[in-house]
Amino acid sequence: MGKLIIASGNRGKVQEFEHYLQELGLELFPKPDHIEVEETGTTFIENARLKASQTALAAHHWALADDSGLAVDALNGAPGVYSARYGTTDRERIDRLLSELGHRSSAAKFVCAIAVANPQGTIVAEAVGECTGEIIHTPRGDRGFGYDPIFYVPAYGLTFGEMPAELKGRISHRAHALAELLPKLHHLNWS
Repeated sequence: MGKLIIASGNRGKVQEFEHYLQELGLELFPKPDHIEVEETGTTFIENARLKASQTALAAHHWALADDSGLAVDALNGAPGVYSARYGTTDRERIDRLLSELGHRSSAAKFVCAIAVANPQGTIVAEAVGECTGEIIHTPRGDRGFGYDPIFYVPAYGLTFGEMPAELKGRISHRAHALAELLPKLHHLNWS
């Protein structure tokens, strides 16, 4: 059985990828604590490539990394790659974004970029997925995390914060990226 390191220390993220990648028959592991990769890219895919490549080199194993965040049209794509660093808590991040947006409404999208590197650190597959919606000014729902309570998806009449996990799992930016990535992974030699 091949092994794949998920370039994250978040066990929940590893479990999420286990669900999506189960058909590949791989054994998934979280990134070892001693491996730290600075996200210096200016795009989501650059950061995903950096994390996958450097994790693979340091661990001498296949590695998968993702980078994701929210891009708001009226804020010229902010917070973008700084989504997680827009504040120290989810509440602070939401408050800052809504303050910067003011009374304007805006289209927005969640973006997820995923890259896979072989043990030599070479990127062998990558994909980017998006989920489009709008920013609302009054948070709704207590599901999910981050910006989910203010990200409204008109096609479903719900925010990510209100959306059942099964539905969000089907339409999210990560789901779209994985749907594009998965066919590319079937042809790799994981040994």
